[in-house]
Amino acid sequence: MGWTISDILYNVGLPLSVVYILYALLSPRRRKMSLQDKVVLITGASSGLGRACAHAFYAAGCKVILSARNVDALDKVKQDIMNSTEAGKAIQKYTPKVLKLDLSDIAHIPKFARQALNFYDRVDILVNNAGISYRGEAQSTTTDVDLQLLTVNYLGQVALTKALLPSMRQQGEGSIVAVSSVQGRIAIPYRSAYAASKHATQAFFDSLRAEVASKNINVLVVSPGYIKTNLSLNAVTADGTSYGAMDATTANGMEPEYVAKRIIDGTSRGLEEITLCPMMHKLAIILRAILPTVYFSIMRKRAEKGQ
Repeated sequence: MGWTISDILYNVGLPLSVVYILYALLSPRRRKMSLQDKVVLITGASSGLGRACAHAFYAAGCKVILSARNVDALDKVKQDIMNSTEAGKAIQKYTPKVLKLDLSDIAHIPKFARQALNFYDRVDILVNNAGISYRGEAQSTTTDVDLQLLTVNYLGQVALTKALLPSMRQQGEGSIVAVSSVQGRIAIPYRSAYAASKHATQAFFDSLRAEVASKNINVLVVSPGYIKTNLSLNAVTADGTSYGAMDATTANGMEPEYVAKRIIDGTSRGLEEITLCPMMHKLAIILRAILPTVYFSIMRKRAEKGQ
């Protein structure tokens, strides 16, 4: 069903403010894990949130492996990281590693995973961040576009995770971060391919979390709302062409550095889920769970207004 503790408490008629107070009291308190010297592999590290995560994990003392398709862009991120300082001094001694990784090339993902492991003989933290967005009407969207979104946003992440899991199990510990979306919790009009890929991501990592918990491997699903990145600019449309526009919601979204800090905090605390969005979006998630017909009515009216 995907219900959270807050959903259940809200459903029994408690005011939302009481829900969050009880949720904070009932949530288990976890001692923070040191990230110093941890090996972290970040997908989609060439720009946006991935780049912000690279800087944040590096500043936390991690051995960072930057991965994406564009090696030139990764090299620039690497140089920017190495030039970053605190009080005029270099942050740490480790040099970020660069790994060319194409998540759409499913057949070769085990090879990419072996290359990542060759840097330090292990990967302690995997941040599944890479992804593409989409804008279009469901009926007119080609199956190739649906497949592209599912491959990059879901199947590629799953394949990479599966390729690295044996190493984490052998180590006896590990952390897996899946960057999903609020649209992995609720679906909105003209985002069918994207929402479907994020719903699949949410479901897979929720299942995986339970299966690997006894192996001391933590799974964190992060569901952000709009982030101020080029995600909408690089989105694909129904026929596979580039959307090429910056949505106002994206332009006014959260700073990627803020989201990266929350990911760092959630990883170090061993959290299982983080939802980062305005209260209105959180209410929509609750509404979808307890009053679906009302939610569907709101989405119909939104669809009538167009994209």
